[in-house]
Amino acid sequence: MKKNLNLIIYGSAIFAGLTIISTTVKSQTKAVKQEYIFVDAKQRISANGVVTYKEYEPFKTRTVSLLAGYDPSEKPSELSKYGGLKNKKTKATGFFYVKKMGDRWWGVDPDGCLYINVALNSITMGNSERNKQAIKEKFGSPEKWATETIRMLQKNGFNCAGSWTDYKSIIEANKSFEKPFAYTINWNFMSSYGKERGGTYQQPGHTGYPKDAIFVFDPEFETFCDRHAKQLLATKDDPNLFGHFSDNEMPFKLKSLDNYLALPDNDPGHKAASDWMEKQGISKDQITDKYREAFMAVVADRYFSVVSKAIKKYDPNHMYIGARFYSDEKNHQEFMKTAGKYLDLVSNNYYGKWTPDSTDMSNWTKWSGKPFIITEYYTKGEDSGMPNQSGAGWIVRTQRDRGLFYQNYNLALLESKNCVGWHYFKYQDNDPTAKGQDPSNIDANKGIVNNLYEVWTPMVDLMKELNISVYSIINYFDK
Repeated sequence: MKKNLNLIIYGSAIFAGLTIISTTVKSQTKAVKQEYIFVDAKQRISANGVVTYKEYEPFKTRTVSLLAGYDPSEKPSELSKYGGLKNKKTKATGFFYVKKMGDRWWGVDPDGCLYINVALNSITMGNSERNKQAIKEKFGSPEKWATETIRMLQKNGFNCAGSWTDYKSIIEANKSFEKPFAYTINWNFMSSYGKERGGTYQQPGHTGYPKDAIFVFDPEFETFCDRHAKQLLATKDDPNLFGHFSDNEMPFKLKSLDNYLALPDNDPGHKAASDWMEKQGISKDQITDKYREAFMAVVADRYFSVVSKAIKKYDPNHMYIGARFYSDEKNHQEFMKTAGKYLDLVSNNYYGKWTPDSTDMSNWTKWSGKPFIITEYYTKGEDSGMPNQSGAGWIVRTQRDRGLFYQNYNLALLESKNCVGWHYFKYQDNDPTAKGQDPSNIDANKGIVNNLYEVWTPMVDLMKELNISVYSIINYFDK
């Protein structure tokens, strides 16, 4: 039977530049109240190497306090020393891992407590003269910076350090903490091999490769990976290590087949692509997206099989958490299926979405067979006074708006049931006075602290509100 629905707008209020819209949907069976905040944001546009921003437009934004039927005053869950749910346990292995419980994927902490990984990227001291002076004045020493920073992050509901972090300072600080701070390490297998081999170059945000073709077919790559992975022995018994990244934002492109064929004839990558085409019985003018998709999976199989073998040989205890996919590769089924054979957890850098897409999040896990974490996303506040032209994130008007974006984005991740955490980019703002920086990290308000290590309080207060409520929000969604 077709139901008669009547939509009634029963009220709106405007404050601090934000609009709350309240609606009630009446049906024959129930009434559901929905409330949203609309936050103004500018979206980044990149075309032919030129970056511009759209004009401000309002985006529907969910917040913790406005979730219909959710009580934000609910007492926070009792947590394990790692930040897991103390009263919900499964098998303890002494190390972090992931497990599907019912229809939801979870992280599991070393004590066996169900766990969501809530992290920041790039927790490190800046290297500009301004940063160094601020460290001296505010903390007195690098060691004091590490301990006070970890305490600040834990107070605000973070339980892990993401990529590009000074993990050695965290390891040292953890020796004096009753509640340790987890960390991750990015080992840069391919980019380190590339520096040794020659041919790589700096692109905004990541390493560039000739013709966007990584050196995965070089006969020396496997030997290099085995040698490189011996470094993992130093942390293989540390329960506070969440997992290993192997690289960052590599060009796993749909046109990889074309790219490898564009290399010089004597390049191992060109030869591998030519041999593969011969086995398929096709010529260059017969290449279609069907063959391109298939060759993407060939590249993935070679890279992930070699790297995972090296990682697990020297550290069988910790998770291999991927290579931080950043482009369209994560939306190709055969590629993700192949990567999932070797990964414990898929890591995706996911920009351009105000609210993560539910179909994307479903497909990543359906295709790979593994849960995922989001390892980069952020907004930049106009009220910071910074130019905000570098980097991929949105521009919003205020620090409060940055916090509202954080809540909206992560609520969708928690609702998906396939996400076991997120790594917000990043700890500290770009410093325009610093020298030798990556072109994507020059002038933008990306951090939760400024260049003087002062916290952007309006933003962090809203981050904390969500972070400390993660497990009760999961209960809310799972009902």
